[in-house]
Amino acid sequence: MQLEADRPQVGTRDELVLWRTGGHDIREITLVITIMPQVSTQEFERLPLRVHTFLADVPLHDVWSIDLPRWGASVTLDEFLRTAGNCKLDTCGCSKSSSLFTPSPLVQMLLNIRFSIGRLLHWDSESAAIDTFANRLTDTDRSRSLVPACTPDGFFRMIYRFDNEQLVELINRTVHAAALSALIETPTAYRFYFGVYVSNVSWFTPFYMKLIDPFRKLIIYPSLLRSVRARWNHAFNSG
Repeated sequence: MQLEADRPQVGTRDELVLWRTGGHDIREITLVITIMPQVSTQEFERLPLRVHTFLADVPLHDVWSIDLPRWGASVTLDEFLRTAGNCKLDTCGCSKSSSLFTPSPLVQMLLNIRFSIGRLLHWDSESAAIDTFANRLTDTDRSRSLVPACTPDGFFRMIYRFDNEQLVELINRTVHAAALSALIETPTAYRFYFGVYVSNVSWFTPFYMKLIDPFRKLIIYPSLLRSVRARWNHAFNSG
């Protein structure tokens, strides 16, 4: 399926110096904030993805996308994930990390703060009462998936990975969430989609999401999407 690549992916930029003392940098983290537009629900629902029926009863929190330069041959999401994993870019886009989403130093700092709070408040233990999305998989889903369900994937667990679609899951005391990655070919490029589904585990979930949304939207997701583009460029030599 091809979509018209007609939306800008990059907006305004501001440099924020977060720590500077007396004209001499003790520690300086410079963040370039890129306002990346969220994808409309209508555009996302037009994509031929299994997730639309698989998580039909789970609220879609938001969807993001980034356009990637065309490579000489057709590329699937699975090929991209395997190639990017072999490239092993680090947080500055060079080497070492095997994750597709490579956190910048600032994002890593925010994650460290979040996990420190989580350990203190016992947020990150998994409730046995929450049913994993993997139990929704049909025999067809399992046979199509290129990675077995419940395979660990960083902080997440795999639900399925098809040629151009991957769904992973996170269960803890704050949320029951799923993250969808998809790669769609457009007339002039490729478009990488990243969607987040959130199911309430308690009264605390909506409050928690409102609390972290500014960090997600202004810092974390733009940074992670830029890391996807850096991995794509490095993997396929597209500059």
